[in-house]
Amino acid sequence: MKKIEAIIKPFKLEDVKEALVEAGIEGMTVSEVKGYGRQQGHSELYRGAEYVVEFIPKIKIEIFVSNDEYADIAIKAIKGAAKTGKIGDGKIFVSTVDHVLRIRTDEKDEEAL
Repeated sequence: MKKIEAIIKPFKLEDVKEALVEAGIEGMTVSEVKGYGRQQGHSELYRGAEYVVEFIPKIKIEIFVSNDEYADIAIKAIKGAAKTGKIGDGKIFVSTVDHVLRIRTDEKDEEAL
């Protein structure tokens, strides 16, 4: 089983969701997060005063899939829908999940997904 975490630009969330649904990936968790990478934040003007925004608003998507094949499908869908070609497009992280338990039914591992 795999966990896929994607950090994307907020305005790309709907595009990514639609791409995942079209790819047959069901279910995701979405969180609003803030962070920075190579871009190191940016400066903005507010009422004539310049200030630095160090942490940029982003969206974090978490998806769990049963095998490498579904992981590749999900990664391809996210990458295609989230990419703008500009700095700050985000990152995708993939990790192995050892165990899953559905609380309501006690289903385990792939059956719990």
